[in-house]
Amino acid sequence: MAEKTKFNDLLLKALSKERIGRPPVWLMRQAGRYMSEYRAVRSRVSFTELCKTPELACEVTLQPVEILGTDAAILFSDILIPLEPMGINLSFNPAPVIHNPVRTKKDADALTTGDPAKELPYVYETIRLLVKKLNVPLIGFSGAPFTLACYIVEGGGSKNFLEIKKLMHNQPEVYNLIMNKLTESTRDYLQNQIKNGCQVVQIFDTWAGILSPAEYREMVLPWVKTLTDSLTGAHVIYFVKDGATYFDDLKILNCSGMGLDWKIDIAEADKLLGGKYCLQGNLDPALLFTDKPTIKRFAEDIIEKGKQAPGHIFNLGHGIMPETPVENVKYLVDLVKGML
Repeated sequence: MAEKTKFNDLLLKALSKERIGRPPVWLMRQAGRYMSEYRAVRSRVSFTELCKTPELACEVTLQPVEILGTDAAILFSDILIPLEPMGINLSFNPAPVIHNPVRTKKDADALTTGDPAKELPYVYETIRLLVKKLNVPLIGFSGAPFTLACYIVEGGGSKNFLEIKKLMHNQPEVYNLIMNKLTESTRDYLQNQIKNGCQVVQIFDTWAGILSPAEYREMVLPWVKTLTDSLTGAHVIYFVKDGATYFDDLKILNCSGMGLDWKIDIAEADKLLGGKYCLQGNLDPALLFTDKPTIKRFAEDIIEKGKQAPGHIFNLGHGIMPETPVENVKYLVDLVKGML
């Protein structure tokens, strides 16, 4: 940005459960392929190079703030980036591929936790560059331990997640060793993001929704609690996709915000969560492929219901899809901001 204006702290106020005139708005995956400006940068470098080049990662992080006028920026990176220092051989083709999946005690023993500050300097340099330029809060993020475990055990994405489920139940000691190391590494990774200037961090548990409530409660939630309890100095948002069946259990978590996908009503989520959290969400990203009256109808319903929660951050229920029309995204942001 050419010149800093007054700092927009709406996101921080919402997470502190202050009463504000409108919900702040940002969008998961707001920096991405639906924007021509992003595609122009991406055409010059690989995805991995983009993540590891602070000046370019800073540039694409700023694009939606400048073009759409969102109330927050989210660090451009990938949830799998911090796995490399742990000894994971990772590539994107374009989907992520783990070339040395972790499925035995020997594999788990070989994982290292390391020092993210030394081993991921480009992430923290990107954050420092952004903090100097932004007049909105910067959101850092990570994958949750279980979601990261899914990737490194399966070897990439999966349709049935059979390998991680087999490991959880047949080799619980190996599963717990993996989760312990991932939780420790993620804690250090996020705490260093906070140290370098992120005022909010979001923990993405993309794959935790594959589990039964009993499995989640016993084998995932304790690790999430350990992680959220350990983070200091910033607001924490936890987002578990397809996780509405767990909400009654999530009331034990020490965080400011809870992300919602589009499969649960905000009022119902608030009730299940005990009225404890600022709620974030939860428009279906597919609605951005419809017309403006449809977007307006669904968005206004979410905004109205969000007023009854302790706090509300307008967002999507998952990330923007690559083919999404930019004009509809801009319309949505302007609508939430009361500019239409």
